[in-house]
Amino acid sequence: MGYTYEYPRPALTVDAIIVAKRYDDFQVLLIRRKNDPFKGYWALPGGFVDAQESLKQACKRELQEETGLTGVPLKQFHTFGKPGRDPRGHTVSVVYYSVVNECYKLQGGDDAEEARWFPLKDLPDMSFDHEEILKKFNSKLRFLKII
Repeated sequence: MGYTYEYPRPALTVDAIIVAKRYDDFQVLLIRRKNDPFKGYWALPGGFVDAQESLKQACKRELQEETGLTGVPLKQFHTFGKPGRDPRGHTVSVVYYSVVNECYKLQGGDDAEEARWFPLKDLPDMSFDHEEILKKFNSKLRFLKII
């Protein structure tokens, strides 16, 4: 029998920032949420980490389930855990990123109604704290040696 904790603790999630460089701008991959919370709003592909699953594997799985995208090399970007970022409860998200050479064809699936590319400088209404995450990513583009 496993040890159980007496104290509540945050849930662990992953999110993926996938950007494609197009001319002098970047396109970012977003999904439209099929379910609450934030049903109909746009978000980064991602979700909860399963038991016995590595963070990177969870991110690859969520990316494939929600967009159909596979084989994308992922690098860890940052961790976000501000209480209140998810109305379902305290979550901590480890965010990964990748830069791809083209805007691949996408297929929304699982809990994503659709998947689409958006200009990084012109984002739609976002769910959770994903706009904040993308602003931080945008401010770090040069530091990450992407541009």
